[in-house]
Amino acid sequence: MQILLELNFRQRNSTRVVILILGLLAFILFKNSTKGCLFLGATLALMLRNPKYVYAFGKTIARDLKAGYRFIRLNIFIMFMERKQRTLARIFQERVKKHPKKPCFIMGDRCLSFQWVENYTNKVGAYFKARGLQRGDCVALIMETRPEFVCLWLGLSKIGVVTALINSHLRRDTLQHSIKVAKANAIIVGTELSDALAEVYDDEEVRDLPIFQFSDEEQRENDQFRLLNGAIDLSNALRLQPIEDLTANIAECKPRDKLLYVYTSGTTGLPKAAVINNLRYLFMSSGVYYMLALRTDDVIYNSLPLYHTAGGIIGVGNALIHGCTIVMRKKFSASNFWKDCIKYECTAAQYIGELCRYLLSTTPRPEDTQHQLRLMYGNGLRPQIWSQFVSRFNIPQIGEVYGSTEGNSNLANITSQVGAIGFIPLFGRYFYPLQIIKYDEDTGEPIRNANGFCQRCAPGETGLMVGKVNSKRATTAFNGYADREASEKKLLHNVFSAGDVYFNSGDMLVSDILGYFYFKDRT
Repeated sequence: MQILLELNFRQRNSTRVVILILGLLAFILFKNSTKGCLFLGATLALMLRNPKYVYAFGKTIARDLKAGYRFIRLNIFIMFMERKQRTLARIFQERVKKHPKKPCFIMGDRCLSFQWVENYTNKVGAYFKARGLQRGDCVALIMETRPEFVCLWLGLSKIGVVTALINSHLRRDTLQHSIKVAKANAIIVGTELSDALAEVYDDEEVRDLPIFQFSDEEQRENDQFRLLNGAIDLSNALRLQPIEDLTANIAECKPRDKLLYVYTSGTTGLPKAAVINNLRYLFMSSGVYYMLALRTDDVIYNSLPLYHTAGGIIGVGNALIHGCTIVMRKKFSASNFWKDCIKYECTAAQYIGELCRYLLSTTPRPEDTQHQLRLMYGNGLRPQIWSQFVSRFNIPQIGEVYGSTEGNSNLANITSQVGAIGFIPLFGRYFYPLQIIKYDEDTGEPIRNANGFCQRCAPGETGLMVGKVNSKRATTAFNGYADREASEKKLLHNVFSAGDVYFNSGDMLVSDILGYFYFKDRT
């Protein structure tokens, strides 16, 4: 993959020919105007001298108009939801009214309608309300993928309770840290992970927390099934819990209330709990929905973990907010990926980079191209396998998206440009809230000019991606972590002007003359 920084001979001269033809047509229109002809002549001279910019404009105008239209729709939707004080739970209620019998979640042989999810989440909210949990409290959720994972945190959100989505692979110190950093008031644990919780149960701060243990029918029928010492049988309690109308409780919640804690990977230390409020969840899910032109009737295959942003927000969120159907799988399976897509008649599927590599490593089979997918979206599809992946599995569109759980720097590649993680329209390069700045890799600090301000990178220059923070807008707000000190470390001050604040993504990117962005190590 080569990044376009300069035009080749053919591109440069064909662009000049087009300029001359358009100039001739314009001259015919303005031939009776002396001033018009002089202006036209000066413009043509400038364009002929700099065909690169004319070429870039011609290549991207359709893309930028399409992206602009979708971005405007996204912002109008977000603004409307905030103005109407819509939380995720309130939006889901409206979805249920529109199509109560439509499948919301499918997993294995289970097909759960929107009404089923609404009823179940109302039982969850009512039960924990009766147990004394209040708006602003936090519950740690430790469970493997199943529809109830989403139902539990959605039900808790109806009474304003925040849920910490704990990585199901964490053990001992990291698990203990994740529970404590969220300041959890209670723990919900799936039976499959009860042994992991038992390993940290001796910690004083964990031991004092009430534990609610969830188990499915298969687990309960197992002779080895047992409840943790002192744990409450949540499955049985919810079975006996009457359905209650929680509309009044939902109305008390606000769009900027905390909804979830989603943990970063912890590659540079212990996991950090990123704050996801209702508005942030709404933006992340809807950003993918609008920018990649998903549809309400889409059936989306999601084999990603539900405790991460990809599976639990930009995947599940398109059911909760926009009425799509989500097909879940407990764990990703390369041998069953396409079989599932065919079986459930999926029209879109999610990926992460490694998932695509695993799929490519399988032996070619007829079902590789017998699916009905029109879109696969996610992040991390490497340029080295991009074209091969698309060709072998006959994928009409790849929607590569860029963003971090806690950050405000978001991009989307809506044109299937190989290797690109997204783009910024050419006309918005200097005023768009995302910028690439010059960065000293040795000192780990941005390079500043004589006035103390950072410097933008030109196309072809590698730099640090930063995003301007504006707490008044969902698209640029930075909600940070549960740990305020950790939040402050991610911010840069006085970047382009005195007093401005930017989020430090930590990612080194490079752009081309068409406005596409690429990871430095993926070029």
